[in-house]
Amino acid sequence: MLALRLARGAHPLVLLRRLMVAAAAAGVGFLLLCTLTYALSHPDDPASVQRLLWCAIPLAVTVYLAVAVARTDPGTRPRPGLATIGLGPVRLAALAAASTALSCTLGSMLALLVFLHLRGDLSGLPFDGAAAELLDSGQPLPPAGALTLLALVPLAATTSVALVLRPRPRSAQPDAEETAGTPAGLPWGVALIAVGLAAETYASGAPAAGQPAGVLVGWILTAVGLWLAGPAVAHLSGRLLQSTQPGATRLLAGRILMEESRRIGRPLGVVCAVASGAMAATAAYGSAPRPWGPMTALGATLVVACTTATLATAALEAKQARSEATTALLELGAPATTLRNAAVLRAAVLVMVFTPLTLTVGALAAAPLAR
Repeated sequence: MLALRLARGAHPLVLLRRLMVAAAAAGVGFLLLCTLTYALSHPDDPASVQRLLWCAIPLAVTVYLAVAVARTDPGTRPRPGLATIGLGPVRLAALAAASTALSCTLGSMLALLVFLHLRGDLSGLPFDGAAAELLDSGQPLPPAGALTLLALVPLAATTSVALVLRPRPRSAQPDAEETAGTPAGLPWGVALIAVGLAAETYASGAPAAGQPAGVLVGWILTAVGLWLAGPAVAHLSGRLLQSTQPGATRLLAGRILMEESRRIGRPLGVVCAVASGAMAATAAYGSAPRPWGPMTALGATLVVACTTATLATAALEAKQARSEATTALLELGAPATTLRNAAVLRAAVLVMVFTPLTLTVGALAAAPLAR
C-alpha cells in the first residue's frame, strides 16, 4: 500500500520512468504469449524452442531497465531522518522492489488484455480480432502456461531490484575501490568477448537446426564481456582526456568521467552489444526476402528502447550523484560554460572510443555469419 501511495505522489518524470518499465514488461509479455501460442499450434517445430530462447534478450534488457529505474527513484533513496519513522535501508529496498513489481505486473496484465483482444477473445472494442491469424486464434490459450510466462518479468525484475538495492555492510564497500583505480573488469570482459565471437564463428558452421541457439549463446557471452569491460573503457577514456597537459575543461571532464565510469560504463557496454548484434543480424538475415517479421520487429524495438532508456537513466543517476560537487564548483566561481563544455567533451570522447569498439566487434561477429 505504501508503494502504491508513493507511486501516486511521485514526480511526473519518475512516473514516466515507471511507465517505461510497465511498457517494456507489456512488450515482453506479449512476445512470450505469442511464443506460447506458436508452440501449441506447431508442436513438432523446433523453432518453437528457439523463439522462446530469443525472448530471453528482451526479458534481460527489461529487467536491466527496471533495476536502473529503481536505483534513480527518489522515493526509495536513503535520506536522514527516514530511519526514525521506520524507513531504513531494508524497508526502502523493499519499497523499491514493491514498486517494480507493481509496474511490471501492470505491464504483464496489459499484455494479456491486448493479446486476447487482438486474437478476438475479447470483443466490443476497436481492432477486435485484427491479428487473429497471426496470433493463432484457433488455438486455446492455457491459463496456467500464460500466467506462468507473464509472471517471469515481475519475478525477475523484483528479485533483481531487491538484490541490487539490498543494504550491504560497511566492510563490503571499500571507498578506495569505488573512487580510485581502473575498474577491474577489463581482462574478464576481453576474454568473454573473444569466447563469444569464437562461439558465434563455430555456430555459423553448425547445422541449421542448432545454429540460432549457438549464435544466441555467443552473442550473450559477447554482451556480458562488453558489459564487464565498459567501466574500464570509460575510465581509460577519462585518462585519455587528461593526457598531454590538459586545461581546466579537459581536466574536469576527465576527472568526472573517471568518477562516473562505473555508473555509465556498463550501460554503454550493453548499447555496444546491441549495436554489434544488430550488425551481425543484418549480415546474417538482412538479404532474405522477408527477414523481419512483426514479432522480430517488436523484440528488436524493445531491446533498442530499453538499452537506450537504461543509458539515459544511468546518465541521470550520475548527474544526481555529482549535484553537490557541481553546486560547490559554481559557488567557488567556476563558469557555467566550463561545466557545459566539460559535459560535451565527455560525451564526445565516449562516442569516439565506443563507436570503433562497437564497429570492430560487430564486424568480427558478422564475418562468419555473412558467409
